[in-house]
Amino acid sequence: MKARESSRRLTRKKNEQTADAGRQRIVEAARAHFFRHGFRSVTMDDLAQELGISKKTLYAHFPGKIEVLEAVLADKFAGVEAKLIEISRAYPHDFATALHELLANMQRELDEIKPPFVRDVRQKAPHVFKTVERRRAALIERLFGKLFIEGQRTGMVRKDVPAKLMIEILLAMVQAIMNPPKMDE
Repeated sequence: MKARESSRRLTRKKNEQTADAGRQRIVEAARAHFFRHGFRSVTMDDLAQELGISKKTLYAHFPGKIEVLEAVLADKFAGVEAKLIEISRAYPHDFATALHELLANMQRELDEIKPPFVRDVRQKAPHVFKTVERRRAALIERLFGKLFIEGQRTGMVRKDVPAKLMIEILLAMVQAIMNPPKMDE
């Protein structure tokens, strides 16, 4: 009995890992297409065809295109957050290097996202767009807030300028970069 139950658990775990790998493959393909061509111009048919899977298989992983979009953005945020935390930990007492690395990484991450994607998400999935804005603001507030406070402590940042104000300025800059009309100029 124990051997049979152990075998079932092992099979179940293997099936979950296979499903996770299939799901991740879909997310990666969708990410490349969505960010490059926009959300609206990529269909579930396009994704299934590129991946060499049936639409039925695609829909087994994701009930619809919005869910694929949400998974793509969750994956993007997880990667960005992990990298920014890694940078913050690598330079805990070196304000100038940490700021440079954090901003350079943010620029690299933003470069991946093209204007049609931002426009499409804003128009076709406004609730997702608002979620992205909230998550981005929270991430910037958390990581850059600590950095600016450390900069003030070490004398690299003026103490008479509140860290909250610096974060608001940074958020406004990122928002301006992500504003599709500005991106098209």
